[in-house]
Amino acid sequence: MTATPTETLITVFGGSGFLGRHVVRALAKRGYRIRVAVRRPDLAFHLQPAGRVGQIHAVQANLRHPGSVNAAVRDADAVVNLVGILFERGRQHFDTVQAFGAEACALSAAAHGAQLVHVSAIGAGEQSRSHYARSKAAGEKLVRAAVPDAIILRPSIIFGPDDAFFNRFAAIARLAPALPLIGGGRTRLQPVFASDVAAAVVAALEGRATAGATYELGGPAVRTFKELMQFLLNTIERQRLLLPIPFGLAKLPAFFLQFLPSPLLTPDQVELLRQDNVVSDQARQERRTLEGLGITPTLMEAVVPAYLQRFRKTGQFRVRSI
Repeated sequence: MTATPTETLITVFGGSGFLGRHVVRALAKRGYRIRVAVRRPDLAFHLQPAGRVGQIHAVQANLRHPGSVNAAVRDADAVVNLVGILFERGRQHFDTVQAFGAEACALSAAAHGAQLVHVSAIGAGEQSRSHYARSKAAGEKLVRAAVPDAIILRPSIIFGPDDAFFNRFAAIARLAPALPLIGGGRTRLQPVFASDVAAAVVAALEGRATAGATYELGGPAVRTFKELMQFLLNTIERQRLLLPIPFGLAKLPAFFLQFLPSPLLTPDQVELLRQDNVVSDQARQERRTLEGLGITPTLMEAVVPAYLQRFRKTGQFRVRSI
């Protein structure tokens, strides 16, 4: 983008979500005008304090309705698509949201001549056993067809306040006597801080990424699922049994858990855990990583304890022995 930030309008789809809040805040700090495209604008008022008066404006948009998508993109200089779901509900299906929804954003960006940054996920693959991962791959393919110069960002597991990973398992550990280690807990993950992903979005918009490239975003350390659960338990100061469960056996409770309003585990997530979720060797060699964008990854040890304090028996306080 050649215009100054105050002259630049960026439409952010999914800007009211967990990652979206970090992206909107990062863009606001740079001085950009931000149009947050969400299904329920009345639920996006919490974003207003992140910017100056009039800098952040929420509009209604539904990825299933191209007309609303075009209206949200009209006059924008750039588009950021953050929309994604972790499980299916009602009309919210993986293909609808993460494949055809991504295409709708890309087609609209192309029609209006807007720059496009699309956030996908490490593990996206057409041959994956996970429907989530296949839909992410389909979305990437459709985005590339519509906007060849689009920059695609693939983060690993994202952590930060209100995340759906550490908070969820900490909540389970507060009540349950054991934490499940799906597949024995050997799956390798590379948790990345939400603010670092937001910084990568800003870097891509400001020309620090190669047009048409795909970047894989991971934190500074690779940990197994078991190691992450041990870190979590140490952080919240609770002793719990770590129970290895084979993938096949884990799908049985996951089948029933998927019907909860906010599922703790689904069969598709079990399939997703069969493969490592880390930055590839090729991405590292080609510097298509956070470091390649000039961003130093944040250690989870520097962030996670602060927002998991509420899961300790004494919160942020320590019991002092006399």
